[in-house]
Amino acid sequence: MPRAIVIHPGFHKTGTSTLQQVLRRNRPALKGQVRIVLRGEMRDLVHAARGYSTWRDPFTLDKFAHRFHALLDKLGRMPKRVLCLSCEELSGHLPGREGIPDYSAATVLATEMARIAAEMYPGTPLSFHLTLRQPESWLRSAYWEHVKSSSMTLGWDDFAATTRPGADLAAAADAMAEALPCPVHRSWLEDTAALPLGPAAPLLDLCGISEQAQRGLERVAPANARHDDSVLLALLAANRDYTDRDARLAAKQAILAAAQEKQP
Repeated sequence: MPRAIVIHPGFHKTGTSTLQQVLRRNRPALKGQVRIVLRGEMRDLVHAARGYSTWRDPFTLDKFAHRFHALLDKLGRMPKRVLCLSCEELSGHLPGREGIPDYSAATVLATEMARIAAEMYPGTPLSFHLTLRQPESWLRSAYWEHVKSSSMTLGWDDFAATTRPGADLAAAADAMAEALPCPVHRSWLEDTAALPLGPAAPLLDLCGISEQAQRGLERVAPANARHDDSVLLALLAANRDYTDRDARLAAKQAILAAAQEKQP
């Protein structure tokens, strides 16, 4: 069984893409100490997590639990290594979608993961790590993501009014810490962004990677940097103007490609 289990289930828009790129790039260097599991190895599981955050029904939660059990079973024995799972969608959908104002589903999903991990690996130390971001900054980033990646037509004021409760990531972390029988660690994007390995550093600390070893790992540039607000407004206009999905997607891809070309 693994030496320890560390689960990083979010939250969205807190440097998770950068963190996971660090893990991905350095997987060969870390493989002797850490078994890294990212989204590509648990697509069915995150699909169930998103489903539960939408429907909140026992059937979908049972599906999530079954798939988490199957994932751990498939991974097999990992003697002397730490098992590290990192995917923000283990907390469900990004709040701001219709019917998903906050991260209240995340605690339920984490509780199931903790229960199953304890059953399958009794006595193995388990901890959760949450990456956080200040509310206003998170809210702006979440709005950008929804406008870019979905057909959202809400203006900023309406989005902020309905989603602001979900922007309190500290409260969501507190709720998870109160519910789980294991440690719940947290780090803030504002504190980790300037570190050599960015938001990945605290997670690697939890996985037992020494400071000296971390100095030898490959660094990555911050991922998902936002364009200026003129691009956001153009994407929002495309969402409002194109009812056909394919036409809308093509228009938005053209907007983003043009914005990318203008970057130095």
